[in-house]
Amino acid sequence: MGRYRRALVKLSGEALMGDRPFGIDPVTLNYLARQISMAVDEGVEVAVSIGGGNFWRGATVAETGMDRATADYAGMLGTIMNALALQDALEKAGVVVRTQTALPISQVAEPYIRRRAIRHLEKKRVVIFAAGTGNPFMTTDTAGALRAIETDCEALLMAKNGVDGVYNADPAKDPTATKYDHVTYLEAIQRRLQVMDITALSMCMEHQLPIIVFDVAEPDAVFHALRGDRIGTLVSSDPEGETPPPH
Repeated sequence: MGRYRRALVKLSGEALMGDRPFGIDPVTLNYLARQISMAVDEGVEVAVSIGGGNFWRGATVAETGMDRATADYAGMLGTIMNALALQDALEKAGVVVRTQTALPISQVAEPYIRRRAIRHLEKKRVVIFAAGTGNPFMTTDTAGALRAIETDCEALLMAKNGVDGVYNADPAKDPTATKYDHVTYLEAIQRRLQVMDITALSMCMEHQLPIIVFDVAEPDAVFHALRGDRIGTLVSSDPEGETPPPH
């Protein structure tokens, strides 16, 4: 399998925490930045969609009585903090970066403009997408799928925390859970497998966007995923588990 021409990495906020219970671990942040830098050096055009769960989870906060839309907007601000931290780490690694946000915050980032984002990617700049889709009730998984489709990415790379792919049951609760090397979109939806939220999964299925689910903690996993190495679980439409080869 060759490297991707252009791919989007979906990083959860928790992926930046390392062993910390909250916030950002600088060592983990720099490690992720180095892997992205290595992929850029190999010619991959890299987009990143980032979550904010290390600071705030809108759905969880809403359970305490806060208005869900308000809680989700607060979560979007958490994703912007993460994007700025990753931007800084990437720049220190020698990468040219642009952060685009779905909520206008012009003092610190560009607004999301599709054609501008594509132009940045063509110029080998890493583009970080923050603030989700800019809408409450939409997860950052959905934002990652949407931005990957909008910017013509060849794959959506889902970096999970402590889970090295898609299983038929929760491996943390069921020791007999078995991992899939490949699963179709329809199987993932029908079996309610924990790939991503159903809106994001349906969007990928409609647009035939392959999804790679892998453990962010495995050695250089982000780099290997971006390079197109076989890693984690492939989710695609092909029942044989073949995805169109990257360029």
